[in-house]
Amino acid sequence: MTYRHLGKSGLRVSTLSLGSWVTYHNQVDTGSAVEMLAAAHDAGINFFDNAEAYALGKSEEIMGAAFRKLGWPRLNYIVSTKFFWGLDRQGEAVNRRDTLNRKYLMQAIDGSLKRFGLEHIDLVYCHRPDPTTPIEETVRAMNDMIVAGKALYWGTSEWPAEAIHAAWRAADRYGWHKPLMEQPQYHLFHRRRVEQEYAMLCADIGLGLTTWSPLASGLLTGKYRQGIPAGSRGAMDNMAFLREGLTHAARNAALAQLEPIAAELGGTLAQLAIAWVARNPRVSTVITGASTLAQLQGNLGALALVDKLTPQVLARIDAITLPLADPPPA
Repeated sequence: MTYRHLGKSGLRVSTLSLGSWVTYHNQVDTGSAVEMLAAAHDAGINFFDNAEAYALGKSEEIMGAAFRKLGWPRLNYIVSTKFFWGLDRQGEAVNRRDTLNRKYLMQAIDGSLKRFGLEHIDLVYCHRPDPTTPIEETVRAMNDMIVAGKALYWGTSEWPAEAIHAAWRAADRYGWHKPLMEQPQYHLFHRRRVEQEYAMLCADIGLGLTTWSPLASGLLTGKYRQGIPAGSRGAMDNMAFLREGLTHAARNAALAQLEPIAAELGGTLAQLAIAWVARNPRVSTVITGASTLAQLQGNLGALALVDKLTPQVLARIDAITLPLADPPPA
């Protein structure tokens, strides 16, 4: 395993990390989580990503229970969570969902700490922007979490570049802890935000990127070329919103052109896709997901391909995927 600094901080994160979205509680119980976390840790992974909204808190509970069973020294691993969606998805408590106001944030961190069974969370993200709350209110609440020792670093997830810069400027103005990292989607067919929109932020303020969905929710494994297989992520009722993207005809057809490239490099299509994300020096860590130990072990094999992605190989990949990637900014 290789390690990179998270943005301008001194914190080093493994190039590949392990996330729990979709899988924990839905496909992975505590016993399976212990097995996969142990295997990931043995392979050098030290960052484990989570969020309050994943399985409505159950994901944090499972991961926390697994940490306790494994008994690792707290300094040996990094854990994250994210706040915005809340847990009260159907209720009328308007300050418990879709917000980044101070009341919600200060109570959300306490809830996550309880579910994890931890004294602090290393990385806390604002899961989406909230244009209805003054940016100063959100930034001060995140600063106060850190001052209280409940979190060590804070950042954003899927925020527009200007909103991140506004948060950074507010923190700089008042001497508060600044946002350190952003967690955007990034894969062969979703590039613009990382490669264009965030380019100046990475250069100017040293923003670190902890990217998610390197396999485009499974599209880049190739398993959706013949439709939605039973037992897959796309077959889950609560993941129905992904199906249109997973069955995208042109993108699935392009995979047949990528497979020979992966084979030439000695890897699989999925390993090539993960390695392509990891080769970007602006990416601090690539968050991978797995519902089985075999999937986890397969993902780890991507590290062997990173140094094989020469400019010539990248040009071949671009020729296939760039025409099908998200459109350039207007």
